[in-house]
Amino acid sequence: QVQLVESGGGLVQAGGSLMLSCAASGRTFSNFDMGWYRQAPGKQRELVASINNTGNTNYADSVKGRFAISRDVAKNTVDLQMNSLEPGDTADYYCNARHVWYPAISYWGQGTQVTVSS
Repeated sequence: QVQLVESGGGLVQAGGSLMLSCAASGRTFSNFDMGWYRQAPGKQRELVASINNTGNTNYADSVKGRFAISRDVAKNTVDLQMNSLEPGDTADYYCNARHVWYPAISYWGQGTQVTVSS
């Protein structure tokens, strides 16, 4: 199995910044595409940003230009730099790992809370 542990969430005022980190262990990290998802109360979980094993990134329209995802293969970590935060960004954020050969093999972290006050 792959274990994912998120950190970096917290309370921040609108316009502020946070960096979320995801530490992975248990399998070959380079065989997984990584993503950050979020879920607000009463809403479905949505993809925020993803990065595949070649470094290609993708972002939700709502966060383009404000968030940046990166990965460090050597350290088995994936970060999400969140700038210009808005109240609409308030949610639980989850790290996801999906195997590039067997996409049915997918792992989730426990989540970290992000609250943006107006």
